[in-house]
Amino acid sequence: MKNAIDRLIEKIKQMNNPTVIGIDPGYEKIPNCIKEKYDKDIKGACQAILEFNKGLIDATFDIIPAVKLNIAFYEMYGIEGIKVFEETCQYAKEKEMVVIADIKRGDIGTTAQCYSNAFLGKTKIGEKEESIFDIDFVTLNPYMGIDSIKPFIEDCKKYNKGAFILVKTSNPSSGELQDLKLETGEEVYTKVANLVEKWGEELRGEYEYSSIAAVVGATYPEQLKQIRKTAPHTYFLIPGYGAQGGKAEDIALGFDKQGLGGIVNASRSLMCAYQSDRWKDQYTEEQYARSNTSRGIKNERRT
Repeated sequence: MKNAIDRLIEKIKQMNNPTVIGIDPGYEKIPNCIKEKYDKDIKGACQAILEFNKGLIDATFDIIPAVKLNIAFYEMYGIEGIKVFEETCQYAKEKEMVVIADIKRGDIGTTAQCYSNAFLGKTKIGEKEESIFDIDFVTLNPYMGIDSIKPFIEDCKKYNKGAFILVKTSNPSSGELQDLKLETGEEVYTKVANLVEKWGEELRGEYEYSSIAAVVGATYPEQLKQIRKTAPHTYFLIPGYGAQGGKAEDIALGFDKQGLGGIVNASRSLMCAYQSDRWKDQYTEEQYARSNTSRGIKNERRT
C-alpha cells in the first residue's frame, strides 16, 4: 500500500504542480461581498470565513494537490473557528486534496499522544475508536526531542499518515537557535535534519522518500541546498516563497534531479491575490477565487 508521502508525490506528478495553498484567513482578508451576508459577530465571521475557504478550494482542487491550514487562524475565533477548521479540512478531503494541518505541536509523553490521536490517529470512546480531524499530515516542533515526536511517528505507521518536522524555518530570527554551532561543528538545524532522516527510515515509500518529512524555508537558500544533501530521503515543505522573499531559484535547491523532494507553500500570494497589484485591476472582489487561483496559476504554469 502506498504511504502518505507516495500519495502526495503522485498528486504532485498528476497535476505537475509542487504547490500547497495555505488557507490562513483572518476576517479582515474576507471580501466585503461575502462578509455582508452574515451577522457581525463571531459566528457570522466564521460563516464568512468558511464560504471564503470553500471558494478557494473549489477554484484550486483540480490544479493544486494540497492545502495547508494553520490552526492558529481558526483557534482565535474559539469553538466556532475550530468548527470552520474541521469543515474546511473535510471539504478539501472530499475534493481529494492532501490536507496538512499546520499545528506545530511539540510536547511529550501522553500529551503528544493526545495531540496525535486528535489529528492523525483515533480517540478511544469506551470500546470504540473514532477519528477526530483525520488529517493527512501535521507539522511538528522537535525542540523536546524524540519523546515529542515518537507518538506521531507510531500513528503515521499505524494510520498511514505523515508529519513535517521543523528543521530550518523561514522566519528572520530562526538563526538565533537553529544556526548555533554544536561541539561537533554542525549547526543545530543540520543535527535536526539528520535526526529527521533517521526517524523516517521505516516510513520510506516507493519514491524513496519518507512520510516523516521536514519544514525547510526558501528564505535561506544555502541552508536549503545543504539540507537537501544531508537528508536525501526527506521530503520538504518549503515556506517563505513570495511574500516572505523566497525566489524560484532559491526553491529549486530543495528539489532532486527528478523534480521531486519538495512542495512549496503559497498562502497570501494566492489567498489574497485579488488585492495584489498584479490582479486587482482585472478582477473584482466577487471574483476573488478565480483571480487568486484558476487563471493566475494556470497562466504561470504555461510560462
